[in-house]
Amino acid sequence: MTDEEHRPDAPVTGQARMEVAWGSSTGDETEAEATASLAKKSGEIFEQQYTSWNGTLNGRWMRNWAILRHHLLGIFKKGNRPWGMPTRIFLLIAFIIALSDAALVLVSSLIGSPEIHAIWGVSRDNLYGHILGYFPRNTLIFPVVAALLVGGVISEDRNHGTSALYFSRPISRVDYVGMKYISVAIIQAIIIIGSYMLYFFAEIAAHGRGWAWMLDVFPMFLAGGLCGVLLIVTYTSIGLSLSSVSKGRFFPGIGLLAILFGTKTMAIIVRNLFDRELLYLISPYDCVAHVGQILIGTEPTYTQYPWTFSLVSLIAINALALYVLSSRVSSMEVTRE
Repeated sequence: MTDEEHRPDAPVTGQARMEVAWGSSTGDETEAEATASLAKKSGEIFEQQYTSWNGTLNGRWMRNWAILRHHLLGIFKKGNRPWGMPTRIFLLIAFIIALSDAALVLVSSLIGSPEIHAIWGVSRDNLYGHILGYFPRNTLIFPVVAALLVGGVISEDRNHGTSALYFSRPISRVDYVGMKYISVAIIQAIIIIGSYMLYFFAEIAAHGRGWAWMLDVFPMFLAGGLCGVLLIVTYTSIGLSLSSVSKGRFFPGIGLLAILFGTKTMAIIVRNLFDRELLYLISPYDCVAHVGQILIGTEPTYTQYPWTFSLVSLIAINALALYVLSSRVSSMEVTRE
C-alpha cells in the first residue's frame, strides 16, 4: 500500500493497490526464489491453467432452436425471454377479438338465421376481411401486435450487450436474424393464421359442411392464408429493421405504427383531394391489400393502376427493410454498444 493509504487521516475508499507483483527485486532471482518471495508477501499463490474444451457442440439447428425457444416460450411461461404482462394480456385480447367472426358464425348456426350467416359466413369477401379488413383488424389489432413484438427483439441486444452472448458462440448472424424473424412471425401467425383457421373450421362444424363444399372452398381458403403470410412478413420485416437501428423498445413500435398508418392516411388525403390513388403504392398495408384482393378473387378497390404495381412495391418495401436489417446486424460487435 502507498504512504498516503497508511496515513490515519486518509479517506477510506474501499480500494487498495497491491504491489506484490511489482516488487523492488532486480529480476535476477531464480524462479524458486521469486515464488518464495511472492508467497511470503501475498500469502498463497493460485495457479490457473486454461485448456481448450474438447467436447462436442450441439448441431446448428439445436443452437437455432435455443434462440427460437427463448423468444417463443417467454409468452407462455417464465425462464425465457421476459415478455411483459401488458404485452401478454394484449396478445390474448387480440386473439379473442380476431375470433369474433367465428363466434358470429356459431351464433348464426344456433339461432338459425340465414341473414346473419350471409353477413358473417365463409365467402370471398369475408375471408379477405378476416385477414386484411382495415377495421378493426388492421387499425386496432394486427399492427399493434407487431409493434409490441418487435419493440425490443434486436434493439435490447444492442443496448444491453446481449449480442456478445450470441456472437461469442458458434452462431452466425444469418441464424441470429433468422431465428429472431421466425420468432416474431410465429407469434403473429398464432393470432392471424390461427384465428383464420378456427373461423373456417367453425363454419364446417356449425353448418355440417361436406367434402364437396370443403374442396370447392379450399383454394379460396389457401389464398386467404397466403394473404396472412404476406401481411406477417411485411410487418415483421419493417418492424425488425426499425428495431435493428434502435437501442430502445419505444422507437421500433411507434415507428412501425407511424409507417403503416401515416402512409395510408397520406394516400387517403391525396386521393380525396386530387382523385389520385398512386400514392397507395408507398403504403405497405394497401400494397398487401391490393395483392390480397387479386389472390382471393374479390372485387378490387384500387382501380387506377394494375395490381402488379402493388406487388413490385411490396417486394421493394420488404427488400429495403431486410437490407437495413442485415446491414445493421452485420455491424453489431461482440461488445456492448
